[in-house]
Amino acid sequence: MVDTIPPMSRISSKKALSLLVSALVALTLTGCAAGPDAPTRHIKKVTDGAEADSGNIKVRDVVLVAQSDGSAVLVATVDNVGETSDAITAISVKGISAVTSTLPITLAQNAPAIFSGDSANASALIPGLNQTPGTRADVTFTFKDAASVTLNSIVLEQSGVYASVTAPAMPVASATTSATK
Repeated sequence: MVDTIPPMSRISSKKALSLLVSALVALTLTGCAAGPDAPTRHIKKVTDGAEADSGNIKVRDVVLVAQSDGSAVLVATVDNVGETSDAITAISVKGISAVTSTLPITLAQNAPAIFSGDSANASALIPGLNQTPGTRADVTFTFKDAASVTLNSIVLEQSGVYASVTAPAMPVASATTSATK
């Protein structure tokens, strides 16, 4: 049997098939989960807290919980992922020194300082902050070896998941001394 398709038509059909395959591949690759329902459009931050790193020091989930007396309680986790220990030597908010359980707070490798909550092993109170919930304030952590970090943290109302966040019991003498530094 003799091929009845002229040679010119065979070249055109090959080109057409090639163009069709290319178009299908392009549509498949570029249309993959794009648009208003793309998975990357639905990523949500798990916490309201601010985060920062200073070398091997990881400061996570920093928020301030406003108290009825105008003070604020720090909620945060500070972790050292390095091999050598470090320490938190000071915490301040808008220039007000925080009253802490003890300073310095040692940061051994993978033994975080947890401010507030059921697992808390540290506490910090910022007396006289008088910041309205919903506003933001700069929180500065100073370390023995790592560079200090300043985070712009939100001030939250003492309600919902933060309803049980209350001012830690601090000796009055320490509160007065630290607040006036």
